[in-house]
Amino acid sequence: MKVYETAQIRNVALVGHGGSGKTTLTSAMLFCAGAVSRLGKVDQGNTVTDYDDEEIARKISLSSALAYCEWNKLKINLIDTPGYGNFIWDTWACMKVVEGAIVTICGVSGVEVQTEKVWKFADDYSLPRIIVINKLDRERASFERAMESITKSLGRKAIPVQMPLGEEKDLRGVIDLLRMKAYEYQHDESGKFKEIDIPADLLETARKKRSELVEFVAEMDDKLMEKFFEEGELSETELLTGLHAAVLQNKICPVMAASTLMNIGVPQILTAIGEYFPSPAERPVPIAKHPSSGQEIPLEPSEKSPLAAYVFKTIADPYAGRITMLRVYSGTLHADSSVYNPIRGTAEKLGAIGLLQGKQQTFVVEVKAGDLATVTKLKDTLTGDTMCSDKAHPLQFEPLHFPEASISYALEPKARGDEEKISSALHRLLDEDPTMRITRDAQTHEMLVSGNGQMHLEVLVAKLKRRFGVEVILHPPKVPYRETIKGKADVQGRYKKQSGGRGQYGDCKAKFEPLPRGKDFEFANEVFGGSIPRNYIPAVEKGIQEARVKGFLAGYPMVDFKVILYDGSYHAVDSSDMAFKIAGSFAFKKAMELAQPTLLEPVMNVEIYAPESHMGDLMGDLNSRRGRVQGMEARGTASVIKAQVPMSEMLSYEQVLNSTTGGRGSYHMEFSHYDEVPAHLQAKIIEQAKAEGRGPASHEEE
Repeated sequence: MKVYETAQIRNVALVGHGGSGKTTLTSAMLFCAGAVSRLGKVDQGNTVTDYDDEEIARKISLSSALAYCEWNKLKINLIDTPGYGNFIWDTWACMKVVEGAIVTICGVSGVEVQTEKVWKFADDYSLPRIIVINKLDRERASFERAMESITKSLGRKAIPVQMPLGEEKDLRGVIDLLRMKAYEYQHDESGKFKEIDIPADLLETARKKRSELVEFVAEMDDKLMEKFFEEGELSETELLTGLHAAVLQNKICPVMAASTLMNIGVPQILTAIGEYFPSPAERPVPIAKHPSSGQEIPLEPSEKSPLAAYVFKTIADPYAGRITMLRVYSGTLHADSSVYNPIRGTAEKLGAIGLLQGKQQTFVVEVKAGDLATVTKLKDTLTGDTMCSDKAHPLQFEPLHFPEASISYALEPKARGDEEKISSALHRLLDEDPTMRITRDAQTHEMLVSGNGQMHLEVLVAKLKRRFGVEVILHPPKVPYRETIKGKADVQGRYKKQSGGRGQYGDCKAKFEPLPRGKDFEFANEVFGGSIPRNYIPAVEKGIQEARVKGFLAGYPMVDFKVILYDGSYHAVDSSDMAFKIAGSFAFKKAMELAQPTLLEPVMNVEIYAPESHMGDLMGDLNSRRGRVQGMEARGTASVIKAQVPMSEMLSYEQVLNSTTGGRGSYHMEFSHYDEVPAHLQAKIIEQAKAEGRGPASHEEE
């Protein structure tokens, strides 16, 4: 396999709403470039990048996948990403390591919920992008209507560089507005086309759109603007050069037309990647820092610079073990060499270096700055880690910080004795999916698995069975309630025990007061005059910390309060850390009785996307769920409701939405904030906690 120079590489993520055609476009690109021998179809389960059994069964991408091809002597690395809300953070992680994003938009639906999400991700990374309006062969597809949706939702920097040749069932090709040529395709999915003159009935529209394009590009560059004013036109070369520069600076986003299912317009997209997107040599390397000093270390995207590689994804393969995907930002990565991981403080021995084509690996002796590659069986390196040449020259890139999981289920083995196998399999999947969390409830001793939504956890269960041969049962999710106080309290916590020999004595006085939401816990020491020796004060705090984890009302952690320790007493012989820790826990319990404790519940930001005809039913349902609607807007042929809804009311929402909209609705939610539970619901939650052995009845008295 050929090793490519940095300037010959293009790294591209295919992003967009679920079902907009990213995987089909990836398959068509690979086929047109000759990287594969057949045109894969999602419905047939034979695409290169949707190779996981669960993806084939569900007919959606659940995880990002790598592929590559060569086009016009350039190596194009493609990352096919998920477009459904439960898996969108995998898309976010992979967008960090590319120089450009192709945003696919359905020609029928226009901009959808996750389109805006990935557009924001691209903004966060300052990524150049191309929009592909796809599925223009579908009934009710409209390039113009999709463009209106793009301009309204994504901004005015999107400008067509193509227009379709026909639409709906009459789609037969695309018109190139730069070269003023039309490309008419064979209707056999071969991707073969012939260059023709623009048909007379479309010529005037094409000229008008080209004029708009030329003017738009000229505005981005003073020299081009001067030429345009003098001559009223730009040459094809000037237009292309101006477009490349404007795309690189994120001033313009070219819009193209396609039907990837019919393989129409795909070769032009491949050409556009080379013409519009920058090579890794044209983009600065992300900031790297020294792990201890935090000093910035300048790096160049050159094979001669020090080695700096970033791990952006891990795959847990039951046979090959851990497969690590990485981006080489600078230097050259050699097979069978040693590298240093400054985050883990360990050296790693590399074996073969692979290039992934879906799940198939091709091995190379080295990869140069700018390329994407894989290595296997690393011992300690995980997603977000950095690799450098040696311990003497450490550097690291900023790791990704994934959001908190939004939903949790209790997980129980189907067969007794499988606990160890399940724990091992879960931790291997945790390497693969950093958005997943595994915890054990201290009160109920249940294993809790947390993720981004119901489908996320259903897929996890399916992977456990298919890959690792273990079956589990998911119980209804536990809502992560919290407790807090609304009032103040001034209390004394005193512990005295005398039972022959040395006794126990600890005495503390403390004030408890509320903190603003989200501030968690503060401890202030205002003891003067040695009434409590300095060495016992951490024990008081520890006693309060341990007590607050168990809560007071219903066994949920107590948050958003401050403790001011101001006085107390001690005994020269009988006082100890343990005595003051117990005194601290007694002070906590007394304060909770006086400081108006209350329950908090997580409130989620929810976006619901559905056809306009269902809006009334959905709004009514949200109101019944104590939802606060923030607004509603039209988007393409549908509408979006933005609301804030308590998590406890959203646990069964997926099924309700599917039945209300006939499967045409989708939603995304993420944590917003904690808010007080209404009084009439608190009693039920506390009662349930008592039944489960949590809450005040379970507090141990020392």
